[in-house]
Amino acid sequence: MSQPAVPPQSALPQEFHDIAKRISNWGRWGADDEIGTLNLITDEVVRAAVTEVRSGQRVPLALALQQDGVQTGMIPGRVNPLHTMVKINQELFGPGTVAASDDTVTMGLQAATHWDALTHVSHSGRIYNGRPAETITAHDGARFSGIEKVRTLVSRGVLLDVARAKGVDRLPGDHAVTPEDLAEAEDFGRVRVRPGDVVLVRTGQIQAYLAGDKHAYSHPSPGLSVRTPEWFHARDVAAVANDTLTFEIFPPEIEDLWLPVHALDLVEMGMLQGQNWNLEELSAVCAQEGRYAFLLSATPEPFVGGTGTPVAPVAVL
Repeated sequence: MSQPAVPPQSALPQEFHDIAKRISNWGRWGADDEIGTLNLITDEVVRAAVTEVRSGQRVPLALALQQDGVQTGMIPGRVNPLHTMVKINQELFGPGTVAASDDTVTMGLQAATHWDALTHVSHSGRIYNGRPAETITAHDGARFSGIEKVRTLVSRGVLLDVARAKGVDRLPGDHAVTPEDLAEAEDFGRVRVRPGDVVLVRTGQIQAYLAGDKHAYSHPSPGLSVRTPEWFHARDVAAVANDTLTFEIFPPEIEDLWLPVHALDLVEMGMLQGQNWNLEELSAVCAQEGRYAFLLSATPEPFVGGTGTPVAPVAVL
């Protein structure tokens, strides 16, 4: 599939479109492809990932789903989970029979630890693989590349502990994580990112939320630089997640260029993004064991038409 010219209605700078052209995966896996870089997770990649398991230690990476969650109202409509009991110890079949309790929840699918689907953002009227953004509708959600199209996500995970590599617990709020930072974290962990890997980037930012300061967690926030998509593309990374609310640096490093990393990763490269991942315990375990690669299980909840979904990832070392 040929790369389209810059649409005349695009208000994004030429710098953005130049990067987009260099990393575009449109058509790489065919015109009908809906999962992008997850195609890189082959059976061979998974078999190799299994060999990273040595101790069998399991490290959970998800935040608890709770009403007092990470959302502060900064992102309209992205509500923390509202949990309601619909029956409590109800004897459904008469007195003295087995009683049941059921509950329901209302929440933003991207409220806590989550994956962004490839349809989470669009730019210049397009989503991944050149499809029209209008294929996302109020009734059906995402017609193409909805999160349910990701049937499994198990691969080799690599922790790039940028904060620990720099000798700090938490990066400052104005730190844009660069390709040089990622390479430094590789060297620090004595690990190399391979095709099909899922890369977890630790900034330490989630410590603010864990300490009870949600506002310090959300703004300002360190995050990935607009230069990082080319680094991930060159290494054929399958997916990327980190421990921040916004994924990329916020406010943006280029004035008035909002969410460029989202657009480059999701729309152009077709690479899933994860946010609000709790990487603190994993950081400690990796440092203790002196190894930063592991088996990662992070299959998304298959909400049909969803542009994102909660996930409870587990790293197995």
